[in-house]
Amino acid sequence: MMPSDIPEGFERQTRPSPLTDPWEPIYSKQTPDAIILGLRLATAHTNARGFAHGGLIAAMADKAMGHSCGHKMRGAYSLVTVSMSIDFISSGQIGQWLVVESEVIKTGGTLCFAQCRVTADGGLIARANATFRVVKKDPPP
Repeated sequence: MMPSDIPEGFERQTRPSPLTDPWEPIYSKQTPDAIILGLRLATAHTNARGFAHGGLIAAMADKAMGHSCGHKMRGAYSLVTVSMSIDFISSGQIGQWLVVESEVIKTGGTLCFAQCRVTADGGLIARANATFRVVKKDPPP
């Protein structure tokens, strides 16, 4: 993948995870209110039918919403998913640019609520919402 294939403002993510490591490269873009995730769909992201796997979409939605809640809370807390629902509306195809844009609905002392839209080349393919448990980070040793 060439750098020109990546939309302006996106950079390689800095918060990898063992689950998403095989899906790299994953990109992110920070706004004042959210962390937007993106990736170029490839064979490794697909199901047996050749389009974006629902598990990929769900995991990316969970990751984007959780990171957005943490970002909105200034990184002082960890977040653990309590519940998430997702509606699959269409499918993403190999070569398309997948984007997960989150909106933090409400932050609180014990819970954070978020929703997101997942698009492929700008077309809506899924929407999700989630509730996260707010956990204070342990101080560094």
